Amino acid sequence: MKFSFKAKSSLGDLREGRIEATTKEAAATILQSKGMVPILIEEEKAVPEILKAVQHLWEGISLREVSVFYRQMSTLIGAKVSIITSMRAVADQTENIYLRTVIWGMVDDLEDGMPFSEAMAKNPSVFESLAVSMVKAGELSGNLERSIMFLADNAEKNYELNSKIKGALFYPGFVLGASVIIGFLVFTLVLPKLTAVFKDMKVEIPWYTKVLMDFGAFMSQFWWVVLIFLVAIVVGILYYVKSEDGKKEWDVIKMKIPVIGNIFKFVYLSRFSENLAVLLTGGIPIVRALVIISGVVNSTAYEAVILRAAEEVKKGGTMSSVFARSPHFPPIVSQMIKIGEDSGKIDEVLMHIAVFYGKETDRLTRNLSTMMEPILISFLGIGVAGLVFSILMPIYNLSGMM
Repeated sequence: MKFSFKAKSSLGDLREGRIEATTKEAAATILQSKGMVPILIEEEKAVPEILKAVQHLWEGISLREVSVFYRQMSTLIGAKVSIITSMRAVADQTENIYLRTVIWGMVDDLEDGMPFSEAMAKNPSVFESLAVSMVKAGELSGNLERSIMFLADNAEKNYELNSKIKGALFYPGFVLGASVIIGFLVFTLVLPKLTAVFKDMKVEIPWYTKVLMDFGAFMSQFWWVVLIFLVAIVVGILYYVKSEDGKKEWDVIKMKIPVIGNIFKFVYLSRFSENLAVLLTGGIPIVRALVIISGVVNSTAYEAVILRAAEEVKKGGTMSSVFARSPHFPPIVSQMIKIGEDSGKIDEVLMHIAVFYGKETDRLTRNLSTMMEPILISFLGIGVAGLVFSILMPIYNLSGMM
């Protein structure tokens, strides 16, 4: 059984922590044997797995929270604080309930003698295989601080990159979403009332206005059918995209979208290059590093190419030869990687590639909003103009009759 305690040391300092004992009395005896006076001892209740799952769904863990965890751990370990003490300090100031639960669980594993990397591997929903491998390499080399610092830098760069992409796509997404909602309300509530005037006056109506009136009449009566249909389409698309076949198809389609497709390509290339450079710098064998990267690049298209490269290297070949045959890797990337393989400085070359495509991603994301704004305004202007013209022409005819 595990107990949390508050106690005073022989110097009068207040100590807090956790201790394992068979009973509360036994826990008090252990504390007294260490020269501490127990103030409060409480039994800790084990968190059921189903509750952990609910916490994860409700709380979620953002990339920013993970990067903060790595940064705090690297700072504390660099200050020569023990891993267990560092984990406790980080857990106490972690606001995310699920992440705090995971950290305390890792503290228990560390107290039982489990290596830090294995404790991380028990929580794949929080720590990727790349992070586990980097920490394991740091444990073997005796340079855990450097490995965690690499992870902190890497997580912060990924967070900044994701934030830029989301920021660039937020404006067009918001405008399109608002347009759909407003259009739905106009056709359902406003348009039927306007077109009712034309029916009562029996004015001559152009064909395009008749189409608009019929559509408005349909929406006013069967709006719920249209709403259910739209929701079913969205849910069906999301379900298909999350399936194995759907994800493969979507990964290919989204890279063919003008402008946005290039952003995805540059993100994947930057993520691949930087993460592989970090793993190789940390002492991970290249085949193992390629296998790990294939799972964190977040694209089934690139994952397949990277796994083929791992098989080629395992057979004694080079990964640059595989990349040269793939349409997903530009010729300059495969050529630079070949230079790195020939010179033995593959990690340095990969970092140069990551920096280049990182800057290209920044440039495209900055330009995306500028490019999308006039396109969206034109699109909305055409729609509004068509709607107004269809309504004004019958009104003009009506005024002429009067």
